[in-house]
Amino acid sequence: MIRLTNLADYAVVVMAHAAREPELKFSAARVAELTMIPAPTVAKLMGTLARAGLLTASRGVAGGFMLARAPGGISVAEIVEAVDGPIALTSCAGSDAHDCLMEGHCAVRGHWAPINRAVRGALAAVTLADLAQPVAAAVPTATEPASSDALAT
Repeated sequence: MIRLTNLADYAVVVMAHAAREPELKFSAARVAELTMIPAPTVAKLMGTLARAGLLTASRGVAGGFMLARAPGGISVAEIVEAVDGPIALTSCAGSDAHDCLMEGHCAVRGHWAPINRAVRGALAAVTLADLAQPVAAAVPTATEPASSDALAT
């Protein structure tokens, strides 16, 4: 199974929450309350996301965090990379390329790059605008019919 880290998952949840009301500023405490993610984790993530240029931060009474760009201009890939670094399914495709016992004789090592690009491309194709939509408005999957009319044809 391929899984995101918990921090990357939580970062997507935090950003999707901000995308639902992109004109508002949110405190880390308020986001923690609304998302049920622990407040220290939210504070850490919001700082990380702000340093990555995905959120803007302001201090003071009217301060808080808000999206740095429109929801349609921020992809899930950017969020994951802000938290976890480059998207790579195997360690040999990342920066820590020397921790594999098969490194000197692996026949598939060179083939991971296009796979990693495909996974990153899939995550890049989903924006916060997509995630801010109610689930019922989401695009149907390949196994779901687009509408009840599709069943009649």
